[in-house]
Amino acid sequence: MNLAYDYPVLGVFWTTMWIFLWILWFILLFRIIVDIIRDDSLSGMGKAGWLIFAIVLPFLGVFVYVLARGKGMGGRERRHAHARQQAFDDHIRETARGSAEPATQADQLAKLSEIRSKGDISDDEFRRAKEKILH
Repeated sequence: MNLAYDYPVLGVFWTTMWIFLWILWFILLFRIIVDIIRDDSLSGMGKAGWLIFAIVLPFLGVFVYVLARGKGMGGRERRHAHARQQAFDDHIRETARGSAEPATQADQLAKLSEIRSKGDISDDEFRRAKEKILH
């Protein structure tokens, strides 16, 4: 009978450490691949070369990439996050402004005409509202 306590505590520690290191390495590998693809300063051939190097010789490729270009990874990530945040803020401002922005005269007249055609306002009310919009 094989019980759980037959596995030594130090063995559990080493196994856990190796699993953690493998997960950490994969995260680093994917971050490097994303950094290579996002980097606008690299040419297409440079990106292809780094990607092939990182995929064909992953341990050496990741190590060399971190040594050669690791210092700029944080800056590129910050710029990308800032650009994403700026785009989100612009979208929010545009959406908020679109609902609060006064309509143009043509939009107001079209809406007024639509209300009159439904019969919600009389011709006299339409005429007064039209004069108010145009003046």
